[in-house]
Amino acid sequence: MKNHTIQYKEGKWTGLDFPEENKAKVQVVLVFADRFIVEDGLVQQHLKTHFKNAEIITCSSAGEINHRAAEEGTALCTAIQFEKTTIAVSKGNIYDCRNSYALGVQVASALPKNNLKFVLLISDGNLVNGDALLEGVQSLTNEEVLISGGLAGDSNRFQKTLVGLNDDIREGNIVMLGLYGNHIKVATGIEGGWDVFGPEKLITKSSGNMLSEIDNTNALDLYKTYLGKYADQLPSSALLFPLSVKPNHSDNFLVRTILSIDENSKQMKFAGDVPEGSVVRFMKSNFDRLINAASEAESKLILQMNEVKPELVLVISCVGRKIVLSDRIEEEVEAATDRFSTDTTIAGFFSYGEIAPPEQQKRSRLHNQTITITAFAELP
Repeated sequence: MKNHTIQYKEGKWTGLDFPEENKAKVQVVLVFADRFIVEDGLVQQHLKTHFKNAEIITCSSAGEINHRAAEEGTALCTAIQFEKTTIAVSKGNIYDCRNSYALGVQVASALPKNNLKFVLLISDGNLVNGDALLEGVQSLTNEEVLISGGLAGDSNRFQKTLVGLNDDIREGNIVMLGLYGNHIKVATGIEGGWDVFGPEKLITKSSGNMLSEIDNTNALDLYKTYLGKYADQLPSSALLFPLSVKPNHSDNFLVRTILSIDENSKQMKFAGDVPEGSVVRFMKSNFDRLINAASEAESKLILQMNEVKPELVLVISCVGRKIVLSDRIEEEVEAATDRFSTDTTIAGFFSYGEIAPPEQQKRSRLHNQTITITAFAELP
């Protein structure tokens, strides 16, 4: 496995100066970039002239992770050449399907299943219900297939997100990258680090990822009461106060963050489902706990790799963590990557949602306000 990190920043390229014969062998280029750069389209055009045989997967971001640095307003491109692993890609758009579940089924059905070991799932972060999408995808994949990825971002603007495969880059897209064969080793680590506060409450009215009532009280009004002075800054301030949601008949809590609010209908839209009957609590940040959680995620991943050295590491962290940590965000990135070798390629982005299996579970879930790490290595 050979990886090359390429960056477009302030109109200049770095990292493209390697032999053309090696560029011809690149199978995948992952592009994590500011939404305005993605809309411009010049980065994708330039990459296609250099990597004619590669599938170029593009994802707008809320910030880019380049090795151990957190950046903004750039395009971070990771060119990957597998030596013993084959790939396949599929894509779809929410506007072409009746719902997010159907979109997941459609895109998963287009991906070959024989000897499939891993799926990288990159999704629109605004129009797609990540929970329903994953449910559709996993209805057609063996539980032994590891799935990780994330929802595209748009800084803290929350206007629109863009995902693409090659020339098809638009709102509502999702892309799946499948890795095949017995030579690929993949592992994930995931952690949160948020503190809960206040009493447990019950979701009494919701539909999918739309929340209406908590304890028979309008959820938006209740949320604004808890936010206090931050209420006027919704929806971006909601990143500071996510919800801890424990669905009925489940022992596990999931973190959920608001994507948008509708003042007319008094509804709140979340990145994933908030089912009726779920127990919820409000959450708040603790700087040191967030940073320590990143280190814990790295430790769990290293344990899963079982002494196999990662060759490529993808870090996907929630934009909410970035906003909360502010100037300390690089401490999180460093904590999540400090035990990897200096010659391990580290790339990633800040997202509107993270996809990975919870600890000690095989099936992936959509998470908010977490940091996820996925490591790759090719075995002899």
